[in-house]
Amino acid sequence: MESSDPPSRPARHLGRPYGYLWRALIAASYPLRGIYYFLRHPAYYPLWFSRLLPLGLLSLLIYTILFTFAFLPQYAFLAIFHGWGAWVNALVLVLGEGLVIIQGLFEGFFVDECRVDVFDATLIDLGYSELIAPHRLLFPDAPNSVKMLGKPTSPAVYQPWSLIQIVELIFCLPLNLIPYVGTPAFIIITGARLGTFSQYRWYQLRGLSRKERKQEIKSRMWEYTWFGTVAMLLELIPVFSFFFLLTSTTGAALWTAKMEDQMRGVDTGEHAAPQQVARDEHEHDPDEPPPPYVDNPV
Repeated sequence: MESSDPPSRPARHLGRPYGYLWRALIAASYPLRGIYYFLRHPAYYPLWFSRLLPLGLLSLLIYTILFTFAFLPQYAFLAIFHGWGAWVNALVLVLGEGLVIIQGLFEGFFVDECRVDVFDATLIDLGYSELIAPHRLLFPDAPNSVKMLGKPTSPAVYQPWSLIQIVELIFCLPLNLIPYVGTPAFIIITGARLGTFSQYRWYQLRGLSRKERKQEIKSRMWEYTWFGTVAMLLELIPVFSFFFLLTSTTGAALWTAKMEDQMRGVDTGEHAAPQQVARDEHEHDPDEPPPPYVDNPV
C-alpha cells in the first residue's frame, strides 16, 4: 500500500532549488525561441528590413568608432588588474558603452513602434487576436498577421523610454572593472531591468493599473531576471542588436501566450492557439465515439 505522507522536509528543500532552476531555464529559453520563431515567419521580415536595417548599419559605425579608439586603452588599463582575462571585461565594457549610445539616441524613438507590431502580430498568430482587437484596427482578410495590423486606437508602447534604465546602464558599467564577477554582475543587473519591461505591452493590452502592473512584475521577478539576462546578452552583439530586439520581442509574445493559456486554464502544449482548443462542454471530438443517448425530453 502506497504511503500518503507528505514529502519530508529535506525533500522539500531539495525540490525548491530545482524549481527555481527550472523556472529560470524556461524564462531564459524564450529569447532563443523567439529567434527560431521569427526566422520561420517570413511575414515579419519586412519589419526588420524596412525599419531597422538602416539603424543596424548606423550601429555598426558606432561600434567601429568605439573599438578603434576606446577598446585598446581600456584593455591596457584593465590588464593591470585582470591579467589575461582583461579582454573579456574590456569587450563587454565597450559593448555596454555602445548600447548606452544606441539606446539613448535611437531605440526609444525609432524601434518601439516596430516592436509593438512584432508583439501584436505574434499574439495574433498564436490565437489571441481578441487581446489586440480592442486596441488597434485589424484587417481580418489580410494574408498574414503583420498585414492585419492597422493603426492603434489606444497608446501603443512596447517598452517605455526609460531614463532610469540608461542611467543604470551608465552607473553599472564600472562593474566590468571588477575581476571575474564584475561582468556577469553587470549583465544580470541590467538584464533584470530589461526583463521587467518585456511584457509591458501585455499589461497595457489588459488595462492593468500601475499598481497591478507592479504586483505582477514582483511576482515574476525571478523569471524576468533570466529572460532579461539572455536578451541583454543578445543585445550586446554588435550590428545584430536591433535584429535581436525583434526576436526577443517575439519570445516575449510566445511567453505571454503561454501565460494566457495558463490563466485561462487551457492545457494545449507550448503554442497551440486557444480558439482551436476551446470547446463547449457539450461538444465532442468527431474522432471520439458519440456520447451515450439519453431520452430526457425535459
